[in-house]
Amino acid sequence: MTKLTPEEINRYARHLAIPNFGVEAQEKLKAAKVLVVGAGGLGSPLLLYLAAAGVGTIGIVDDDRVDLTNLQRQVLYTTNDIGQSKARLAQQKIHQINSHVQVNVYPERLTRHNAEKIIRDYDIIADGTDNFPTRYLVNDACVILGKVNVYASIFRFEGQVSVFNYLNKKNERGPNYRDLFPEPPPPDLVPDCATGGVLGVLPGIIGSMQASEVIKVITGIGEPLAGRLFLFDAAAFSTRILKIKKQNTNPITELIDYDVFCGIKEKHPTGYQELSPAEFHKLIHSKSPLYLIDVREPAEYAIDHIPGSQLIPLSSLINRLSEIPENGNIIIYCQSGQRSKKAIRQIIKNEKSHKLYNLTGGLLTYRKQYPT
Repeated sequence: MTKLTPEEINRYARHLAIPNFGVEAQEKLKAAKVLVVGAGGLGSPLLLYLAAAGVGTIGIVDDDRVDLTNLQRQVLYTTNDIGQSKARLAQQKIHQINSHVQVNVYPERLTRHNAEKIIRDYDIIADGTDNFPTRYLVNDACVILGKVNVYASIFRFEGQVSVFNYLNKKNERGPNYRDLFPEPPPPDLVPDCATGGVLGVLPGIIGSMQASEVIKVITGIGEPLAGRLFLFDAAAFSTRILKIKKQNTNPITELIDYDVFCGIKEKHPTGYQELSPAEFHKLIHSKSPLYLIDVREPAEYAIDHIPGSQLIPLSSLINRLSEIPENGNIIIYCQSGQRSKKAIRQIIKNEKSHKLYNLTGGLLTYRKQYPT
């Protein structure tokens, strides 16, 4: 076990004063390696408290950059940080909080191709992501590699926390995310934070709880939320705890295409084509006739939009199909590329004959490569 220095003993004095915590638990924190997937709303308080608590090595996976709309809840960042890498900024700010912490950054998207390589070097994985494909990916990689997955999620006024794949004193693994959600919900029924919203303080509450569970798992103090799902409703200020049973079905042996699994991407797409940001940028600067449709909400459109695009929100698209011309290239985009696919499915379902294109990754991905 890595010994504490005199300066660290002074820094963590309030931890050391807790009965049954002491030097031994603090040394476990110093020796621990925790990977945080997502440095956004949940990742902000999670990273701050893990660093302050003295976790020795923290990894951060996030390919995103700070956006103005993040600042309502992502307290790691300021207005001056807009446009910069979240992972690299988080590294800098953690070092300002606690120079004893080693911080490894992975400013890239976690995929089935790099997940095992990145996760393998850590003891605990803290999932602070905001989409189902990555949640299933993190879960499955943790099961394959035998890692504990401390999970949290937020939406509107509600939050969830649990500990998956926990190794108990009998050397038995607890339930994992697939025991709670064997199958993802249909993508058409899953609104994202851009459309559904999230209360700004909620990630602070839930992310702090997630940090608490990580610390409990590392130190062995208290009872982690293994086999239990904690539910919090900020609007009603109510809580519930649900039991999760291990299903022991469909063993996880390999990582798959999670966008296809979650219905975000069709295995064999028909009726439309995907456009990469580079292809889209080239097309809109050509002389080819095209028609741009933004299917986000008016408030999002007012913040930023691609010049020349017409706003037809997904919520009203079914009643405005006649506004879409029959000829030319019809390019549809949204914030992340999910609502635009839903819009395309509506158009195809209503037997409209168009040459349809979807902007892969939406406006967020496009702006990363081609800022205003």
